[in-house]
Amino acid sequence: MEVIWIAVGAFVFLGFTLEAITGFGGTVIALAMGAQLLPIQTLVPILVPLSVCLGIVMVWRHRGHIDRPLLLQVVLPGMLTGTAVGYAIKPWLNESLMRELFGLLIVWFAGRELWRMHFASTVQSRPLWLTMGITGMAGITHGLFASGGPLLVYALSGLALNKASFRITLIMVWLILDGMLMAAFWFDGRLLPALPLVAVYLPVIGIGVWVGEWLHHRVSEERFRVAIYGLLLITGILLAWPR
Repeated sequence: MEVIWIAVGAFVFLGFTLEAITGFGGTVIALAMGAQLLPIQTLVPILVPLSVCLGIVMVWRHRGHIDRPLLLQVVLPGMLTGTAVGYAIKPWLNESLMRELFGLLIVWFAGRELWRMHFASTVQSRPLWLTMGITGMAGITHGLFASGGPLLVYALSGLALNKASFRITLIMVWLILDGMLMAAFWFDGRLLPALPLVAVYLPVIGIGVWVGEWLHHRVSEERFRVAIYGLLLITGILLAWPR
């Protein structure tokens, strides 16, 4: 089991370093890879508090770049509603089904991003109602897996946002939603047993933030993302494959 938890620590470092660079990917990468070794329900109460810790640091340091109108008028209404729905229906889904659905989501997202980057295609703008609808679906996946990033990135990709605003606005969303999930885990009894492992992985988050901030300004984000999306695509296929 020690080897498994060391591997999870490596996944946490990889995922949250990417999130410090781009604004998303921390939980989805750590969860997709970690689910090869441990149940999703075991990992989520550990990853959510770690996401909150990263969010507090990043939002405080870069709070001036938050796009508040977008956050308050478009993103939060859909994400909050969807997260509540996802959290409510989670008990009705078994672990195997959740694993396969999550894998399909990862395959779709990683494949779409690799296709778009390879062919240098641009994402077309879409009507506001559709953006809000996709945002609601992103909230549902966040309530189920604490991983609404793929769909939310898709929803916001048609908007004109600079790199800095895109990154920190997304991180602000995860901070708010994961803070709510932490409260829910506290009340349903899943948070306290996870806290010792959260404490163990906190230094990993600190290093990930430092490395991510350094890479954000010095390394091509595109190349880093190609490698991550390729790894995610393989991981998603493994998760979605029926057992």
